[in-house]
Amino acid sequence: MKVALFGAGRIGKVHAASIKTDPRSELVAVTDVMTEAAEALAAEYGIKACSADEILADSSIDAILIASSTNTHSDLIEAGVKAGKAIFCEKPIDLSLERAHQVLKIAASHDKPMMMGFNRRFDPNFMALKAALEAGEIGKGEMLAVTSYDPAPPPVSYIKVSGGLYRDMMIHDFDMCSYLFGMPKSVMAHGSCLVDPQIGEAGDIDTAVVVLTYEDGRIATIRNSRRAPYGYDQRVEVLGSDGTLAAENELENTVVKSTTSGVTSAKPVYFFLERYMRAYGIEWSAFVDAVVDGKPVPAGIQDGVNALALAEAANQSLQSGRPVDVTAELTGA
Repeated sequence: MKVALFGAGRIGKVHAASIKTDPRSELVAVTDVMTEAAEALAAEYGIKACSADEILADSSIDAILIASSTNTHSDLIEAGVKAGKAIFCEKPIDLSLERAHQVLKIAASHDKPMMMGFNRRFDPNFMALKAALEAGEIGKGEMLAVTSYDPAPPPVSYIKVSGGLYRDMMIHDFDMCSYLFGMPKSVMAHGSCLVDPQIGEAGDIDTAVVVLTYEDGRIATIRNSRRAPYGYDQRVEVLGSDGTLAAENELENTVVKSTTSGVTSAKPVYFFLERYMRAYGIEWSAFVDAVVDGKPVPAGIQDGVNALALAEAANQSLQSGRPVDVTAELTGA
C-alpha cells in the first residue's frame, strides 16, 4: 500500500515513523506548506516532496495520511474522496461542527476506508481496560473517570488557533468516553483559567471538568489541565457493579524505592510522544488492516463528528452554565 503524507511537522514525523513500522505500507511522498520541512522529511525517508495536487493526481498512491494543520483537514478529506484515496486523518475533522457534518455526508458515498486519528483508543492499557469491561469482568460499568493533564501549556499563539481546550485537548477524552461508554445524553461543563492569564485573555480556559450523563444513569467525568509539572498524567478508571478497572500512568522507569522514609517511584513520562508512540503504531496497522484486508475501520468519520459534537456541547454548556443535550442535530447521525 503506497501512502502519501500531508504535513511534515511534529505529528507528521510521528506518523511517518509509524508507516515505516508496518511492512504492508510504504511512504512514497510528502507535502507541506513549509517546503523546507517537506524536503527535510523526504530526504530522511528517501521519498519525494511534492505538491498536494500532484499527490492527489497520482493514481499509484493508494492512501493519504492527513497530519497537516486543523484548518486543512476537511478540505483535504473532501479532495481525497474525489481522488478515490483511502484516507487517514488526524483529529479533529474541523473546528466547525457544521463543516464536519458536510464531511460526514461526503464520506457516506466513499467506497474506500476513512479513519480518524484517535490514537488513545489503541493504547495497549486502554485497549485491555475496554476488553475487560466488555467481558463483564467488573459487572456493568456505572461510573467512568478520565484524567488528562498536560505537563505545561502550549504557547498562546497556538491557543489562539487551536479552537479552545474542549476541541483541541479534551476531544481525545470525549472520544475515550464514547469508546468505553458510548454517546451520552447530556454534557455539563465547568472551566476556568488558573494556569496562564494570557490563555484567558486569548478567550480560552486551561482547567476544566466535564460531566457526561447517560440515558441509563451512568456518569462519566473528564478532568483536564494544561499544567501538571510532574509529567503527562493520563489515567482511566471504571467503577462497575462488581469491581473497578484502572489504567494507570506509564512511568519513566519501573524502579520502586522502599525505605524507612517512605515508598517512592518514578514520575510519569513527560509528554504524548513518550506516552503514546506504541499506540500510534498499532493505530496505523489498524488502518492498513482496513485498506489491505477489508477489516472494519475502528474509528470512523462519525466518531470524529461525535467527539466534535461533545466539544461543541461543552462550549455551549460553559457559556450557559446549564447542561446541554446531545441531539441528532449535533451529531449528524
